[in-house]
Formats: sequence, C-alpha cells, structure tokens
Amino acid sequence: MKLLIFMALVAALPFAAHAEVTVTEAWARASILASRPGAAYLTLKSDVDDRLIGVTTPVADEVTLHATETNSAGIGRMVQIEALDLPAEEAVTLTPGRMHLILMGPSEKFAEGTTFPLILHFETAGKIVVDVPVLGVAAAGPEGPAK
Repeated sequence: MKLLIFMALVAALPFAAHAEVTVTEAWARASILASRPGAAYLTLKSDVDDRLIGVTTPVADEVTLHATETNSAGIGRMVQIEALDLPAEEAVTLTPGRMHLILMGPSEKFAEGTTFPLILHFETAGKIVVDVPVLGVAAAGPEGPAK
C-alpha cells in the first residue's frame, strides 16, 4: 500500500523542464595585447524559455555580458547585463556594437586561428561548453572582415 501511495505522489509531481540550447556562430576577435579585454560573440537558441546566468572561461579572469544603450541625445554606452533571457525558439545573437561578452583579465592575447572554450551557464539547460574560434582583428563575424 505504501508503494502505491508513493507512486501516486511521484506521478503527481510536475516534471522538471529540460532545455536544450544550441550555440552557433561563436567567434572572437584577435587582440593585439594581452593586457586588453577581449570580446566574444555567438547566437543562442533554446527550445524552452531559459536564461543565460553566467559565463566563464579558463583564458580570462572574468566574463561579463554587455549591451549598448543609446540615450535620448543619441550617445551610446555599454551597460552590464546580469542575465540574458532566451525566449523559446527565438534566436538571440550577440554581435559587435550590440550585445557581447567581455573577457576581462585575459591570460594571453587572443591569436587569430586559435580557439578557446567558453562555459555557458543556463538556469534550465545547465552548463554548455563551446569552442570559440579567434578571427582577425578587423573581423565583423564568421562571414567576413569588417567594412
């Protein structure tokens, strides 16, 4: 009888949501000096509502998420974002001049042709590791050089 009650209670519990996040178009620009912060970009898409709540990497002391806000005078400035909402089935792209990841305190300069890992932490999907290719200093993305 106790087993039947236990099984009924377990069946009544809501199932925990499981998210699957895909990461595409990850890249970073090469840097000239190791003393300067780096930037990384990527596209995220989740099959359910989720949130990017943190990013780490072994090649920098800290990774922060930033967006560019423009005030009423048309002046843009970077602002730090604590978490990034990912609406279900909607691609969210981090690009130069808009949202991006800042890699503070890099352990070395980011050399073109190399890769480094980013560890993305999500509320629902958990941890995802992505290899980020380093493109040229003037790159505008995986598609080609800046114009």
